[in-house]
Amino acid sequence: MKQFFLLAAVICFGVALLKFYTSRMTPNSAGTEATGRDGGSRLLSPEEAKARLDANEAAILLDVRTQEEFDGGHIPGAVCLPNELITADMPVAFDKDAEILVYCRSGRRSAEAAQKLTDMGYTNVADFGGILDWPYETTTE
Repeated sequence: MKQFFLLAAVICFGVALLKFYTSRMTPNSAGTEATGRDGGSRLLSPEEAKARLDANEAAILLDVRTQEEFDGGHIPGAVCLPNELITADMPVAFDKDAEILVYCRSGRRSAEAAQKLTDMGYTNVADFGGILDWPYETTTE
């Protein structure tokens, strides 16, 4: 009986510890700005990204999908620069302090591209995931 109570106490302690640590984590989907996985780029919701684009006409909207995906539909004003081309000697160089908002189809490539840009010294990079989650206008023009 004593062992049963000890086991129950250990389980309760473990559950309490787990709840404590998970409650301190910032979920990416909560709509609040969070730091990226490696402490680099920020993660934004589509709504936050739209607000930033509306507030800053000089912001660079970077679509890191392939040219074919881009031609099939993209966010108005976006620049297509496939993730594979983002290297230290990439063909297009942006100002290191420019606000750069990155997206792809689902969020995997945009996270990778945002981290590469941050590693290259770009200081104002934000990733807002994929166009699949973009509830606003898209275009094929």
